[in-house]
Amino acid sequence: MTDIIMHGCNGHMGRTITAIVENDDECRIVAGVDKNTGTENRYPVFDDISKCDVKADVIIDFSSAVCCEGLLDYSQKTGIPIVLCTTGISDAQKEKIIKASGKVAILKSANMSLGINVLSKLLKEAAQKLAPEGFDIEIVEKHHNQKKDAPSGTALYLADSMNEALDNKYDYVYDRSTRNESRPKYEIGISAVRGGNIPGDHDVIFAGGDEVITFSHRAYSKAVFGKGAVAAAKFLKGKGPGMYDMSDVIG
Repeated sequence: MTDIIMHGCNGHMGRTITAIVENDDECRIVAGVDKNTGTENRYPVFDDISKCDVKADVIIDFSSAVCCEGLLDYSQKTGIPIVLCTTGISDAQKEKIIKASGKVAILKSANMSLGINVLSKLLKEAAQKLAPEGFDIEIVEKHHNQKKDAPSGTALYLADSMNEALDNKYDYVYDRSTRNESRPKYEIGISAVRGGNIPGDHDVIFAGGDEVITFSHRAYSKAVFGKGAVAAAKFLKGKGPGMYDMSDVIG
C-alpha cells in the first residue's frame, strides 16, 4: 500500500487524483494540503504543508509554483519523496529542486501521461530510422482556447526526444509566414491550434517522398495526467535520493 499526501488536494487535478485513488487498491490518500480547507474530504486537510503531521510514503504535488520552496523544505525534513507536477517553476526553483534531489527522491516530468512517455520512446527509434532516409518531421498540437502558451510543453518534449536521438542537429520552426524558401533539411516544424475545449492532441508526422507516417496521441480528459501521477507515486515509494522522470516509471 502506498500512502499519499495530496498537495493541492482541492484543485481540479487534486480532486481528479482523489477520485482515481479511491478506486485503486494499491494506494490511498492519507492527508491533503490546500489553502481551501472548507471542502469536505475523506482525509485530513492542512492549509500549509509545514503543518502536516501525517506519515506517508510519497507526496503528489499539483499546487502552485509559489509553494515549491516550502514543499521542498518539508520533503527534505521528513524524507518523503515528491511527484512534482506543478508547472511554472522558475529557473531558480529548478536549481533548488536539483539540490533537494541530493537528499530525497523527486520525480519531475514534462508530461505525466503514461501514453505520452511511451510515445516519446517510440519517436526516438522512429526518428533514428526515418530521418536519415529523408523523412521530414512535423508536429501539430491542439489544445483548448484557454491555453496561453504555445507551443505546448508536451510538443517541445516530443521534439526534444527526437532531436536528442538525432544528435541535436535540428532547429525548431514555429512560423514560416515570413519565409520564402524550400524547407531546410534539419528542422522540426511545430504548429499550434487553439480552439474549443480540446484537452490535448499531438500528431507527429514523418513525411517521406512516397509515404507518410503519423504518430498520434489524444487526451480525452485531464485524468490521464492524474493516472500517470498515481503510477509515479507507486514507483517512487522507497526510492533513494535522486531525480527521476516518467521514463523511469514506464521502464
